[in-house]
Amino acid sequence: MKFIHLTDLHLGKPGELLWGLDPFARLDACLTDIAAHHSDASFCAITGDLAEQGEIASYRVLKRRLEELPIETYLMLGNHDSRANYLQVFGGADPAGHVQQAIARNGSYFLFLDTLKGPPSSAGLYDAPRRAWLKAELDRAGDAPVYLFMHHPPFDIGHPLQDLIKLDDPEGFADLLNDHDIHHIFFGHAHRPISGQWRGIPFSALPSLNHQLPLVGGSVETVYSDEPPMYAVVLIEHDRTIVHADAFLNRGPARMAKDAERDNWY
Repeated sequence: MKFIHLTDLHLGKPGELLWGLDPFARLDACLTDIAAHHSDASFCAITGDLAEQGEIASYRVLKRRLEELPIETYLMLGNHDSRANYLQVFGGADPAGHVQQAIARNGSYFLFLDTLKGPPSSAGLYDAPRRAWLKAELDRAGDAPVYLFMHHPPFDIGHPLQDLIKLDDPEGFADLLNDHDIHHIFFGHAHRPISGQWRGIPFSALPSLNHQLPLVGGSVETVYSDEPPMYAVVLIEHDRTIVHADAFLNRGPARMAKDAERDNWY
C-alpha cells in the first residue's frame, strides 16, 4: 500500500509571496509531481498549516486545486489555520466540531487528528472531546495496526523554538495510546525532515512546502530559511513502513551521459 504525506502549505492569495517564496506555485508543482508519478497512491494526507492566516479565500483555492488531484486527500489543521473558516469551505466536522477522520485500509486504521488550539497560542491542544473521539476510534481498531496523523508533535523534537509550541499535555496524550498497536506517527509543524522513535513508536516529519526552520539558530541571518521542500511517499507492508522523502523541486539530472550506469547492478 502506498500513500502520500505533505505538510505546512502556508497558502495566502495566489501569486502572493510569503518570505520571498510562492506557496501556491510550490503547491501546484508538488501536486503535479504527485499526479505524474504516484497516481496509484491510496490517499494523500496533509498535516496542517494549510493557510498562512486561515483565510477563507485560501481554503477555496486549495479545494479547487485538490479537486484536480486524482487521489483522495485528508486534511488536518495547524496553528495557522482557522477551524471555522476551514469548515465553511470543506465541512466535515466530527460530532464535537473538530476536523477529525478515520479510515480503514488493508486491515489498518488511519486516524487524522485535529490539534489546533487557537490564537494567540501556536502550541497544540488535544482536549477531552477530541480524546474521547480518539479513544473510541482506537477501541474500534482493536488489535489492528494504527497510523496517526497530526500537526503538532506530542514530544520535544530537540529544537529550542519548536519545543516551546508542541502539543500541550503530551503525557496525557501518550496515555491514550497505551495498549494499542500504533505503527507510526506522521506530523507537521517542525518545518524539518525528522524521523525517530517516541515511547517505541516510530515517527516522521517533513519540511514545509514553503519555508523551513533552520536546525541551528543563527546558521542563517533570518528566523526562517529557504531549504528544499519535500513530500513523502509512504510504503506499508505487513512487516515494515518505508518513508521516502522526495525533494521534488531539486530533482535534476546528474552530470553524466544518459546511457551511463544502465547496466545490471546485481
